Amino acid sequence: MSEDFFEVNRQTWNEKVKIHSKSDMYDLDAFKKGKSSLMPYELKALSDVKGKSILHLQCHFGQDTLSWSRVGAKCVGVDLSDDGIAMAKTLNEELQLDAEFVRCNVLDTSKYIKETFDIVFTSYGVIGWLPDLRPWGKMIAERLKKGGTFYMVEFHPIVWMFDYLEGKPIMKYGYMQDEAIYEEYEGTYADETSKMISKEYGWNHGLSEVINALVEAGLKIDYLNEYDESPYDVLPDLIKTDSGMYVTKEKLYPLIFEIKATK
Repeated sequence: MSEDFFEVNRQTWNEKVKIHSKSDMYDLDAFKKGKSSLMPYELKALSDVKGKSILHLQCHFGQDTLSWSRVGAKCVGVDLSDDGIAMAKTLNEELQLDAEFVRCNVLDTSKYIKETFDIVFTSYGVIGWLPDLRPWGKMIAERLKKGGTFYMVEFHPIVWMFDYLEGKPIMKYGYMQDEAIYEEYEGTYADETSKMISKEYGWNHGLSEVINALVEAGLKIDYLNEYDESPYDVLPDLIKTDSGMYVTKEKLYPLIFEIKATK
């Protein structure tokens, strides 16, 4: 059944690529002129990647992959979206970089990519598209070199307990909910005025599930950090801080978390 869910999501993300690539949020013109799409958390965590190999999971249309490539990493990006990977390849060629891109379900990465990497990286809005994190953790361990680093920064699972479609957060979903969550709405997080209809299946994963998927796959957790701010203004009524981050008015719960682990 999850194959049907993935197919619905693939079609939605193909549509999103067309809108996101023209959006202010992704600011493709500035990116082409040299602006990095990477945020402070991932830059601090991975710092000097020059000469290192990076596998970027769920790379959308490749901006972060290419941003790592620009600072000297040898990168491979994977994504479910045909249009996303096609655009990533076009950008790579236009910017004269040497990244590679593979179109596949992230859980099938090891079927398509056999090499191992110094770093496996994934960020912001990724694991919620996966029904089970155990095969995800296993794949990450398979693709990491011995001593290699896994790093993720992601929206906090508490964020996904809320339904945002009414314009204000309404707590509706379980923190550790096994059932798929289906949403259908007009627009997308990068352009709420868009007329596209997003049809999406997602799954909620608590922090223990994320940690255990990595530990069971043989990774050692270096740290887990939670933050009450987000680098993206993608939730209702967030307030921009002096540092350029976004917070909820009351700061009652974390908005993102980051994990660094070693094989």
